[in-house]
Amino acid sequence: MVWTLAKIASEIGAKLIGDADKVITGVGTLQNATDTDISFLANTKYRQYLNSTSAGCVIVTPADLAEVQTNALIIKDPYVAYAKAASLLYPEARSPIGIHPSAVIGENCQIADSARISAQVYIGNNVHIGDNVDIGPGCVIENNVSIATDSRLFANVTLCRKVYIGERVRLHPGVVIGADGFGIANENGRWLKIPQVGSVIIGNDVEVGANTTIDRGAIDDTIISNGVKLDNQIQIGHNVFIGEHTVIAGCVGISGSTHVGSHCAIGGGTGIAGHIEITDGVQITGMSMVTKSILTPGSYSSGIPAEPTRDWHRNVIRYRQLEKLNDKVKQLEAKLE
Repeated sequence: MVWTLAKIASEIGAKLIGDADKVITGVGTLQNATDTDISFLANTKYRQYLNSTSAGCVIVTPADLAEVQTNALIIKDPYVAYAKAASLLYPEARSPIGIHPSAVIGENCQIADSARISAQVYIGNNVHIGDNVDIGPGCVIENNVSIATDSRLFANVTLCRKVYIGERVRLHPGVVIGADGFGIANENGRWLKIPQVGSVIIGNDVEVGANTTIDRGAIDDTIISNGVKLDNQIQIGHNVFIGEHTVIAGCVGISGSTHVGSHCAIGGGTGIAGHIEITDGVQITGMSMVTKSILTPGSYSSGIPAEPTRDWHRNVIRYRQLEKLNDKVKQLEAKLE
């Protein structure tokens, strides 16, 4: 499909200034875009490139229009508009409809005629696969799994028993959903495994990044609500609940039975303890350590940013001396009283 600026403007709800018939074939940064690319300005530090860019069109706010020397699409949020335009220009490639001859299909499965099952896929018994579902090569789908309409599993995804996947879900390579959680009990110094009898429920419009793992519930289910976006290499423990439209960056670890609210944003490398609650609308900056519940919306941070090693050693020594300093202050306060 040929995308003209007129068509793009109509699809993303932007006002066009310039050549409506201009053909756009790709995207690019303001610095490197070509005449057939569309670019955008969402960060003011790149405004300096607006009047020199070679892009065929730039998406900007009304306030930045005066600096644009090429075609422009005017909209309130250029970054969201860019995301929509890029989706038009780079649609997902889909596998052929049908079941590859090398796939293994179990008994009593319901697979929609419009589904796509790639090579070397294993599907267990009593599996339901909805309309337009795309299963990539090497995926493993165990017994009693359900995958709803328009969802896609990329290569080598594993869905363990009784997992439910909602509509329009994207699971990237290496994702494992429904493996046993870390449930163990100590008997006289020996660890006994606790059977994990819950499952995992994934809502609609969820995206899970490569090599992320989501454990099944110990008794009740682990739940990932509608619109959640998870980055790569995240670990989510058993019985965790994540509310709608929360986003979590890479390498986050969430311990079991933690409740994360809706519309939260959790920065990369954060560690979250188990059995706590994080309310709606919380932002946690990267590399934070959350050990207690957060019951008030807002931004939270912890940890010490990188600094020269010599300064870091000196500050750590001072930190270790805080208890002694606190005792001395109490003694002085007692004398003054």
